Amino acid sequence: MARIKIDLPESFSFSTSFAVRITDLNFGAHVGNDTVLSFAHEARVRYLQSLGYRELNLEGVGLIMSDAALVFKNEIYYGDELMISIRAVEFSRVGFDLIYQIEKKTTESPILVALVKTAMVCFDYEQKKVVPLPENALRKLKV
Repeated sequence: MARIKIDLPESFSFSTSFAVRITDLNFGAHVGNDTVLSFAHEARVRYLQSLGYRELNLEGVGLIMSDAALVFKNEIYYGDELMISIRAVEFSRVGFDLIYQIEKKTTESPILVALVKTAMVCFDYEQKKVVPLPENALRKLKV
């Protein structure tokens, strides 16, 4: 079986943290892939807010996720303090990819627990069609 590979950027442009809640656990008493993806969603919203954007207003256009990939590296449990770092990469005429590095904070060094990649496409929700990535947003995302 071919494995998904997510290449990490040399640096990240944004980081945010939060604690794993009891409601984030699955029947195995750890965090499942659906919850890791929801962690990425929350981090993405915070990242966009840090740039002055919302998912429905990126210089006047919306964003829609066209695909997502997730690679687990370690388990995540209740109470773990997570740090999620993000960088926009692979820009196209109509979108970009976001790379997320999720680490568990420890008293020593952080432990990598998951990598996520989402493809974000600029979308006009009223016209229901893909639209170009605004130049101003491109400049901000490339920082």
